[in-house]
Amino acid sequence: MATNPLSTPAAYLLLFRNTGPENYQHLSPPQRQEVITRWNAWFDGLVAQGKAVEGQPLEMETRIISGPGGARITDGPFPEAKEAVGGYVTLMVSGLEEATEIAKRHPGLAHGLIIEIRELTPHCHLGVNTRSSLERPAAAS
Repeated sequence: MATNPLSTPAAYLLLFRNTGPENYQHLSPPQRQEVITRWNAWFDGLVAQGKAVEGQPLEMETRIISGPGGARITDGPFPEAKEAVGGYVTLMVSGLEEATEIAKRHPGLAHGLIIEIRELTPHCHLGVNTRSSLERPAAAS
């Protein structure tokens, strides 16, 4: 896909689901190493191109807070771990199509990885601030 060099890059988050070790148990150690090597090359290539800003795996243990005043606290991991977010990569790309093409090249997809693509937005539908007052431009006086 051709990108417009004059367009402002947009931030997209690739959320990795179904990332547990059970997806790779059937692979031999050399096969697992090949997946790791390809995964790292995929990410390093994006960083070298200035497309990936950051990426991080997440621990399986989790805590969910809900209810008024955070009255309900539930610790996991949970049985529905396939749906849990196991890591992410933040991209700066021309749009959803470019983010999709990048995600489609991820080597983990062949082993059950699911990638959700979400655009980061500075506008919350509730009007909640998405940047601190220190980051926001000062209002004109």
